[in-house]
Amino acid sequence: MSKIVNLRQHRKRAAREEKRRQAETARARSGRSKAEKERDTAEDAKARRHLDGHHIGSEPPEDESTR
Repeated sequence: MSKIVNLRQHRKRAAREEKRRQAETARARSGRSKAEKERDTAEDAKARRHLDGHHIGSEPPEDESTR
């Protein structure tokens, strides 16, 4: 025989898990030094430029500074 599940409790448990995951992400993001944040931003920008440089199409990709 299958186990009876209280849906209200299941929804609350799922909501708590989601909040816990969001809190972990926020802690990881805010628990870094300014230098680490700047390094990550620079790495992201470099990766974006690298991908944009390999763009195949009729028009060159727009530069963010021209927007």
